[in-house]
Amino acid sequence: MSVITTSVFDLFKIGPGPSSSHTIGPMKAAFDFRQRIGQLPTGVQQQASAIHIHLYGSLSATGKGHGTDRAVVAGLLGWQPETTDPVALLALLKDPTVTYPVMVGDEPIHVGPHSLHFERKRYDSPYANTMVLRLTAGEQTLAEEEYYSIGGGFIIRKGEPENGPVAASVPYPYSTMNELKAHLKNGLSLDNLLMANEMALTGRTRADINARIDQLLEFMHKAVRRGLRHKGILPGSIRLSRKAPVLYQQAKTMANSSDSFLIFLNAYCLAASEENAAGGIVVTAPTSGASGVIPGLTYLARHHFHYDRATLRAGMLAAAMIGFLVKHNASISGAEMGCMGEIGTASAMGAAFLTRCAQPTGSIETIEAAAEIGIEHHLGMTCDPIGGYVQIPCIERNAMGAVKAYNAFLLATSGAASFQKISLDAVIKVMKATGRDMSTKYKETSEAGLALSATEC
Repeated sequence: MSVITTSVFDLFKIGPGPSSSHTIGPMKAAFDFRQRIGQLPTGVQQQASAIHIHLYGSLSATGKGHGTDRAVVAGLLGWQPETTDPVALLALLKDPTVTYPVMVGDEPIHVGPHSLHFERKRYDSPYANTMVLRLTAGEQTLAEEEYYSIGGGFIIRKGEPENGPVAASVPYPYSTMNELKAHLKNGLSLDNLLMANEMALTGRTRADINARIDQLLEFMHKAVRRGLRHKGILPGSIRLSRKAPVLYQQAKTMANSSDSFLIFLNAYCLAASEENAAGGIVVTAPTSGASGVIPGLTYLARHHFHYDRATLRAGMLAAAMIGFLVKHNASISGAEMGCMGEIGTASAMGAAFLTRCAQPTGSIETIEAAAEIGIEHHLGMTCDPIGGYVQIPCIERNAMGAVKAYNAFLLATSGAASFQKISLDAVIKVMKATGRDMSTKYKETSEAGLALSATEC
C-alpha cells in the first residue's frame, strides 16, 4: 500500500463554503484548466470559440445548491479558494444574462450559464464527482481535461496519481495506524513524528509550520465569531434561520447550569457551520460540510479549557493524522461514503484533538481509541441534504458530531482504552465497505432520505 504523503495544509484548506467537494474542488479544477489552455500553441488558442463544463454525479445532482456553477466560473476567471471574496463569489451568475470573459491567448471567451451542463446521464468514471472541461471551436474539441473532486477540496486530474506526479518521501512512512505505532515503539513521540513528516513534505521549518497552524486556528475561530454575530436567513430556497447567536446568548445566561457547557459547544459549531452554509470563508476540517466540528471544539479548548498555543497545535496534528488515515484508506467524501465520511471523520478527528490536548504525553493508544469510537458511531450515516444545500441536516450534524467527539474522548480517557476491541484500522475498513454498499441515493445526490422532505419545508 502507498505511503501517506498528505500535508496538514492540504487537509485543512482555507476557502469559501458551502462545500469543499462542490465549491473548492471545482474551483481548483477550473483554475488548473485555465492554466493549461493558457499554455496551448497560439494557433490553437486563436481557433477557440467556447468553453464547456460538463458536471456528473453529485456535482450535477446538487451542484446548483452547492454553488458549483459559481465556483467553476470563478476558477476560470483565475480566482483561488484562499483569496476569494465570498461576497463576489455569491454575486456570480445571479443575472443569467451576464457573461464573464476568460482570456485564451489575446482573446476573451465569454462563459455563463450556457457554458455549464448539469448532466443527468451516467458517466463511466472511477469517482462519483466528475467534471469534464472542454475548449472548443464549433463542434471541434481543441483541449479537454477530466477532473475528479474526491472530497475535502482534493482533486485528481485524469491520468495523474492521487498524490500528484511524484509522491514525496517522508522520514517516517506509514499507511495505517499499526504502521504509525510501530515507529513510536523506540521512544519517538507522536508530535515529533508528525512534525518531521510535515517538514519533509512541505520543506518548511518547524517555526513556519507552527505559525501556519496558528493561522488555520485563527481562520476557524474567525468563522465561529462571525457566526455568533450574524443573524437572519441563510441563502437558498429553504429560508433556514440562523440559530447560533440565539444559542450563544442562551448559554451566557446559563453560566451556572450544567447544560451551559453543551450549549456553548453547540453554538460554536453551529456558528462556523452556518457561516459555511452562507458561503463564508471557512477551513475544511476535513471538508467544508464538516467545517463546524473542529472549529467548535478548538474554540472551546482555547476559551473554556484555556489550552496554550503549543497544546492546540499538538492537538491539530493528532486530528490531521486521523484525517490522513481515513482519506488514505477509505474516503472523506460525502459522495463516496455518505455523511460518515464527512461528519464521522470530523468527529474522530475532534476526539483525537481533545485526547491529545488533555494528555501531555500523547498516548497513541488512547488517541486511537477515541478516534475509533468517533467513527464507529457514525457508521452508515447518510448524506441527504435538502435541496442540495449544506443546511439541513448538515448544520446540526456538525454540533452532534462535536458532542460525539467529546463523549468519545471521555470514553477513551476513562482508563479503559486498552479494553477497546476494535482497532482504528479495522473500523476504517468497515467504513469503506459500508460506503461501497450504501445506495448512491444516500450519497449527496438529494434523491432519498431527509432530502425528500423538502416539500414540507
